[in-house]
Amino acid sequence: MDAKAPKARFTTEDRIGVLEELLNERYSVRAFLPQEVPRDTIEHLLKVAQRTASWCNSQPWQVLIASGDAIYAEAASGAKDDHDFTPPREYLGVYLERRRESGFQLYNTLGIVRGDKMAYAKQALENYNFFGAPHVAIIHTDEPLGIYGAVDCGAYVSNFLLAAQALGLGTIPQAALARHSGLIRRHFNLADDRKVVCGISFGFADHAHKVNSYRTSRASVADTVTFVD
Repeated sequence: MDAKAPKARFTTEDRIGVLEELLNERYSVRAFLPQEVPRDTIEHLLKVAQRTASWCNSQPWQVLIASGDAIYAEAASGAKDDHDFTPPREYLGVYLERRRESGFQLYNTLGIVRGDKMAYAKQALENYNFFGAPHVAIIHTDEPLGIYGAVDCGAYVSNFLLAAQALGLGTIPQAALARHSGLIRRHFNLADDRKVVCGISFGFADHAHKVNSYRTSRASVADTVTFVD
């Protein structure tokens, strides 16, 4: 016998409305207040994110939560790139346009002149200062699960972000941390068979900081979906 669906506490309109609100409100925070997030709030966030669906219910994500442990100096010293998962070979067409739009929004907001590669690099290194966030979550998975383990971790990351938003927290998912997977493993004492997917810096957003004042655009459904009758 099939299990009965639990009775919803809210109407369909209310439920989709809350989800839309969370998705519309969330943005990548690049300046945080120094205030730490209470442990019970973090645990609530993790409990919600743990409901993420995964391939064969494998739940391949492992999460390391660190506080006040920036790795800026190590990254700035010139650590070589060593991704665990192959990064995009290149961005072409509309993907390049979207990437540039996002980058120029960031640089224009900070007053960085177009083409100033030194300033670009300095801003990129803020990833390893966790943008001043009091906490970072390192998302890693088992090597034998390959790309499917990483895909499931991506779904977990999305739910982590939404749960954090619902709890009044700011977040920024960071592929840049996976760019130096070896450094991450050494710094946080992860085993060699752990594959770093990304990091998520989180805490209370500094809403007064200008870097948090812009919002990226989204493509329309017509641009991304094809209906086949």
